[in-house]
Amino acid sequence: MNSFWDIFQTCDWDETKQSIYTKTSADVERALENPKRNLEDFKALISPAAAPYLEQMAQISQKLTLKRFGKVIQMYVPLYLSNECNNICTYCGFSYENKVRRKTLSPMEIMQEVSVIKDMGYEHVLLVTGEANQTVHVDYFKKVLDLIRPHFAHISMEVQPLDLEDYQQLTPYGLNTVLVYQETYHQDDYRKHHPKGKKSNFQYRLETPDRLGQAEIHKMGLGVLIGLEDWRTDSFFTAMHLNYLEKKYWKSKYSLSFPRLRPFSGGLEPKVEMNDRELVQLICAYRLFNEELELSISTRESPDFRNNIIKLGITSISAGSKTNPGGYAVEPQSLEQFEISDERSAHEIAQVISSQGYEPVWKDWDRCL
Repeated sequence: MNSFWDIFQTCDWDETKQSIYTKTSADVERALENPKRNLEDFKALISPAAAPYLEQMAQISQKLTLKRFGKVIQMYVPLYLSNECNNICTYCGFSYENKVRRKTLSPMEIMQEVSVIKDMGYEHVLLVTGEANQTVHVDYFKKVLDLIRPHFAHISMEVQPLDLEDYQQLTPYGLNTVLVYQETYHQDDYRKHHPKGKKSNFQYRLETPDRLGQAEIHKMGLGVLIGLEDWRTDSFFTAMHLNYLEKKYWKSKYSLSFPRLRPFSGGLEPKVEMNDRELVQLICAYRLFNEELELSISTRESPDFRNNIIKLGITSISAGSKTNPGGYAVEPQSLEQFEISDERSAHEIAQVISSQGYEPVWKDWDRCL
């Protein structure tokens, strides 16, 4: 097998979906009893048949998370560098066809943003851009990484998929983690939501984690945009992708996020709704499937939901986030990529974490180690 694409082509979306929805309570109970769960067990745990077992799943999830990660929650914050984008994505405020003022931060503006983020206490920053290769390209990323590297212990990046050689160039500049969401594994729906731009190449995006593994990136993040297609089927393909990557690129660590479709300027209504209880089920299912996996929750979710999910399997959380370039200091009123649901400050979130007997961690490791 050269890449996950080879495996993916052997799977049928409709057959996979049917196999999930026909799981029974006996399948769920078998999955709960198994000390080491496989992909078939994961199907059972995300199926409708698992809904009555949520309390049991949550208890196991909490126990497994405590065993592996302890009572700590990693704090991180996004830094949006640019809203310029050549892609048309039906769900994104930065989409090429949206008539908004475009902006890419200069070095001076980046440092203004960094100053505010540092004052909030952060040592872990996530760099985010649209996909505009004429403006936010590898040389731009090198300059940004070189500029901010002295100020952060951990730098993640969520930008356009790059070639293997590009990732190999960026890691010496301090790039630690790369997040790349497939958005949906349903090829026809993917095509519908990405009609223009480089992102319309489904296979190139699907093979991005393979290139990250070949570049020996320290950690890579996966996920889908919940709401574009059936969330159970999309989540199964994510788990299958993860399972493949961990076996082939065992030197890398892995994280997973759960972005639910949020309103933006011009908005797209979710094709499939996921309620809070179902999101808890999915988070717990992933934890039962993989004890080592880091699970992240963003400010897309409501304050109440984020308060209650801390003990159930989540290992990292963002707070005080701005989803527009310059949102912290330079241009606070510019267009956001999507609407934030939890607008509490980083300090407030840290207090919530502490009040539940957990420790908010701003810096989880040091480069000298």
